[in-house]
Amino acid sequence: MIDQDNDLTVEGFADRFEPQGRGDASLYLISPQEVGGDFPDRLQAALGGGEVAAFQLRVKGVDQHSLARLAEPLQRICADAGTAFIVNDDMSLAKRIGADGVHLGQKDGEPREARALLGPGAQIGVTCHDSRHLAMEAGEAGADYVAFGAFFPTATKEVSHVPELGILGWWATLFELPCVAIGGITPENGGQLVEAGADFLAVCGSVWNAPDPAKAVEAYQPLLKRG
Repeated sequence: MIDQDNDLTVEGFADRFEPQGRGDASLYLISPQEVGGDFPDRLQAALGGGEVAAFQLRVKGVDQHSLARLAEPLQRICADAGTAFIVNDDMSLAKRIGADGVHLGQKDGEPREARALLGPGAQIGVTCHDSRHLAMEAGEAGADYVAFGAFFPTATKEVSHVPELGILGWWATLFELPCVAIGGITPENGGQLVEAGADFLAVCGSVWNAPDPAKAVEAYQPLLKRG
């Protein structure tokens, strides 16, 4: 195993790779901070706008009991739409509510730990920022997908890692494990990420800040077709 990013970051290295044989990409919705009130109706509308593979509940600073209560209607809506329900960061919450999986940041635990807790059918994703090394480690530890980003400026979270577009092609060429592109993605810039090799586009503000979330999701559908 190559265990140093520096071995893989020769200028232009990642850009030498082009994804081969990848199918169409999919949309991965990430929740806003506020998921109460009329948000369940907005989520249902969004899922009616086109195919959405997964929805991630990403809410910070709320106790687990309250978050489990907020998650209940959202989880039901996702189940009815055939959309995987993923919990951000919290393995124990994912276990408690029977979520389809968990997405782990670099400080949120190990994929092996999540697998032992959630079982073989859980979908486990890992944030890998701009690091090939972290992505390979996640894959070896049993992750089901890796996430790279932020590719573009975003107001959703503070950005300290900005990967080159070529990392997607590098990953897609060498590994079968799916990769997610995240960070400031819009219908205007998302197509280049799919062309580069992203299997999923993770989007947040471009959908929830739109007047009509269904139309916002619909706008992404043509970008997801590869080739």
